[in-house]
Amino acid sequence: MTENLNKTNPGEIPFGYRPDSFGRLTPSSMIKPLDLLRDDTVLRIIANGRQAQSALRAFKQSAQSDIAAFLAISAGQYGVKMGGRKGNLQLTSFDGKYKVLLAVSENLVFDERLHIAKQLVDDCIHEWVKGSNDHIRALVEHAFQTDKQGNINTARIFSLMRLKIDDADWQAAMEALRDSIQITSTSEYIRLYERVDGTDKYRQIVLDMGGV
Repeated sequence: MTENLNKTNPGEIPFGYRPDSFGRLTPSSMIKPLDLLRDDTVLRIIANGRQAQSALRAFKQSAQSDIAAFLAISAGQYGVKMGGRKGNLQLTSFDGKYKVLLAVSENLVFDERLHIAKQLVDDCIHEWVKGSNDHIRALVEHAFQTDKQGNINTARIFSLMRLKIDDADWQAAMEALRDSIQITSTSEYIRLYERVDGTDKYRQIVLDMGGV
């Protein structure tokens, strides 16, 4: 298979040769049969994987177009013209056996105001506990802790913002936190579900390699 692929690129790889990891051309006749078989196996799997990836991409684009077209028709029934990016929505088959879920996820980052908010929170804690209890400070430090890539756990930050604390300084800190949130991009996910026979529960129709 590989030699046939090499035929299609005569200007890059001469027929009967294969490049090694340094880009040096080696005659196929000088490569051990097991190494040739390994190379063929890897290239075949990669080629099939790229085809599967392309098919999955085409399916996603087709599903998005179908959903958008249906939503436009549905909105037209009420004289509404849909515009802009759509949020999460769910479509269910007439018999209730299948569901299609379009989920929109926002990718968030925090700007420099996150550090300002952290300082304001620290000031609140210092005023409240007067150094007598480090447990609250430890909880807040945990909320602002970053991972190995330097990313903040948004769920922890949001958990702080959900606390109802009637304190002007704390409210100022939470306002700084809210202002620090920036939406960098959004991602759309399409999930398919089928109802388990004889129940009201749904199971996902798995499309990723790890779950099939």
